[in-house]
Amino acid sequence: MDGEGGGAAAVHHNTRSPEDVFRDFRARRAGIVKALTTDVEKFYQMCDPEKENLCLYGLPNETWEVTLPAEEVPPELPEPALGINFARDGMIEKDWLSLVAVHSDAWLLSVAFYFGARFGFDKDARRRLFTMINNLPTVYEVVTGVAKKQSKAPNGSSKSSKSNSKVSKYLWLKSKYMLPLVRCITSC
Repeated sequence: MDGEGGGAAAVHHNTRSPEDVFRDFRARRAGIVKALTTDVEKFYQMCDPEKENLCLYGLPNETWEVTLPAEEVPPELPEPALGINFARDGMIEKDWLSLVAVHSDAWLLSVAFYFGARFGFDKDARRRLFTMINNLPTVYEVVTGVAKKQSKAPNGSSKSSKSNSKVSKYLWLKSKYMLPLVRCITSC
């Protein structure tokens, strides 16, 4: 998505579609999911608390990296959560990974809607982008296994899955923090 030049090219910036931004979102998300699941040991080792403030980046080629944040101010893209490595040894690994996953979800949304604003998406385009994103499980749901539980649950048992305290807590957090953002995104 990057690499667009300035000048006259900037005038035609809305040639990108919500589907283009969604493909970027999905690729970055795949990289983060890989870091927090398949490559979890490597990710854990890279997040040494003795190092400086580190961030987890999902890249548009479905890979990931742990590195320092960009030095440019303001950064070209929104930045992910800073200092993910500092909490690593002070938490249970599963809880730390869940925390990184939640912050990664927020970062992925911010990058997607940054591109939406940059490419001049109108209300309908933003809604279409949000709907595509919302049809995927969150990184948190994948990392904690909630996504598997939801896909296995028969249609009539959704109430019983909500009784799980972790799921209920996540849904409460999601509704408390995400719904105001969603309302702003879809109606602004």
